[in-house]
Amino acid sequence: MILFKKASDINAHLSELKRNDSSIGFVPTMGALHAGHISLINSCREKNNITVCSIFVNPTQFNDTKDFENYPSTLEEDINMLEKSGCDLLFLPDMSEIYPDGIKNTPAYDLGYLETVLEGKFRPGHFQGVCKVVHQLLQIIPCNELFIGQKDYQQCMVIKRLIESANIHSKIIICPTLREADGLAMSSRNMRLTEANRKAALQIFETLLYLKDNLSAGDLSSLLAKANAKLSSAGFKIDYVSIANADNLQLITEWDGQTKTVAVIAAFLGDVRLIDNMLLNSN
Repeated sequence: MILFKKASDINAHLSELKRNDSSIGFVPTMGALHAGHISLINSCREKNNITVCSIFVNPTQFNDTKDFENYPSTLEEDINMLEKSGCDLLFLPDMSEIYPDGIKNTPAYDLGYLETVLEGKFRPGHFQGVCKVVHQLLQIIPCNELFIGQKDYQQCMVIKRLIESANIHSKIIICPTLREADGLAMSSRNMRLTEANRKAALQIFETLLYLKDNLSAGDLSSLLAKANAKLSSAGFKIDYVSIANADNLQLITEWDGQTKTVAVIAAFLGDVRLIDNMLLNSN
């Protein structure tokens, strides 16, 4: 695996490979890697000649400075995992490589409805930060395919919109959420959970299964109230438990029995915020 720290160096290297008809796949990360990230690397390697990973903890997508400061860093372990996975190139930039003009001198993105609900509502500015870093990375790394995980469902939709609106010539590949044996969605934040909270965290997955098993046409208010109660009784501080149209994230309070839906949850255990989702009727 070749490690690059300079944007100009990796761009020149990849541009030459692309001129020689190599297909390039890209997996952007913020480090603290786990098996879910490696599953993205594996999917990327299956479809492309060259697999690129980046590690950059992006400050502009944290609306809570403490969350940014507490984000786990495991760089040595990350590099070892990537080498073992067969990743070809690692981009490890510092702030000046991603934001050469500073973080304030960056464009604003029109994200419409997506920025007003769920993560957009509870983390104001978060998706602007996501778009800033992804846009910059895709200008540096001329990839054919961009691989991201379904666990960040709304973020996937935001990045799709970015790619379309900015006329970026990369195809987005959304890979299924990878879960622990007990069902907990893999996340870098899981390593910050206490032993007791790690056990309690499974209730998010159990609540998603409850919503999937009990979804029926008509008013959804009772179902959502019971789901909220399940999480509250397990010690969660809830930001949202919602059901939405799986194609556009319009929130649904009454279901017609046909529209494809997704259940989305965000909640705190202690100071750790966890998110997860599940498609309810798409199979």
